[in-house]
Amino acid sequence: MRIRSSFFSIFLLSSSSSPSSSFFSSRFSSLSAMSPGANGDFKSRVTVVGSGNWGSVAAKLIASNALKLPSFHDEVRMWVFEEVLPNGEKLTDVINKTNENVKYLPGIKLGRNVVADPDLENAVKEANMLVFVTPHQFMGGICKKLKGKVTGEVEAISLVKGMEVKKEGPCMISSLISKELGINSCVLMGANIANEIAVEKFSEATVGYRESREIADTWVQLFSTPYFMVTPVHDVEGVELCGTLKNVVAIAAGFVDGLDMGNNTKAAIMRIGLREMRALSKLLFPSVKDSTFFESCGVADVITTCLGGRNRRVAEAFAQSGGKRSFDELEAKMLQGQKLQGVSTAREVYEVLNHCGWLEMFPLFSTVHQICTGRLKPEAIVHYRDHKA
Repeated sequence: MRIRSSFFSIFLLSSSSSPSSSFFSSRFSSLSAMSPGANGDFKSRVTVVGSGNWGSVAAKLIASNALKLPSFHDEVRMWVFEEVLPNGEKLTDVINKTNENVKYLPGIKLGRNVVADPDLENAVKEANMLVFVTPHQFMGGICKKLKGKVTGEVEAISLVKGMEVKKEGPCMISSLISKELGINSCVLMGANIANEIAVEKFSEATVGYRESREIADTWVQLFSTPYFMVTPVHDVEGVELCGTLKNVVAIAAGFVDGLDMGNNTKAAIMRIGLREMRALSKLLFPSVKDSTFFESCGVADVITTCLGGRNRRVAEAFAQSGGKRSFDELEAKMLQGQKLQGVSTAREVYEVLNHCGWLEMFPLFSTVHQICTGRLKPEAIVHYRDHKA
């Protein structure tokens, strides 16, 4: 893959010097003018773009708050990629009939004010707050479909973990949303295993914002519940990169578990992974704050993902097979339609490192990708310093 070097002179600028600052500032002031404080009749409408495991949980959180908060319209729309269930019924119809995503979040009621919609454009057309929560590899196509269709003063938040690597370089999902749709995007990341939040076990999350604390506080209000505590942090890139890179660390932790290497080894791999997360984040965005890595999106997310996430679980099975079963096969068998993020993110990170000449600076990230592609055996995870990329 060839990446134009001119990109990196732009990409490495901190967000504070972004030429879009005045654009976002004007949108913030416009949104404030539309708020209930300025116009008692206005109510925000929310659409969740995505309906997988985490998307369904996000809809549940938002729906419960939309009913309580006078500044939000009761109805929460959720875009569903239409599927036909084994009984012949459409997933959207079943969700609207039973108030339950029987495929991706069975046994959990989403809230009667959640309305599933298989038409993406229709789902977002009246919303002024968009919540994106799909596998990151689908976001490019989604943004293209919505380009020119999102109008008015609209704010977005991305719960998507991953990045796109294009010929001109890596692009964070929040930046993709802003570029393609012309709207500001915050991010929400954290130690969030969806099934635990669905049954209302206490969890935390971090909202990363770029300029407007007021917008961040609105998202915090929309997501927060007694069992889901959300904290705003003025560091979009740091929060988003934590949520992205931790999946690569989780793959490494899964290899350790699959080879039964023990807790000491796993703790070491997690620490080394967190160190590489911080170093790469600060190379890409010098504005990234060290303190962000102590938020839920940082060390806490690394811990929970390496203990119980789907990336760890599938990587464990891969290592147990000696690398003979492909990740595609394991994903199809183990995740029931959900998508694995760590393997594709490891590839994307490797491409960036390779182009920049940084492979030797990030030996763990490099080794994870080489194990995933079969160039190295799973056992190489503890010999990561010995292997040249």
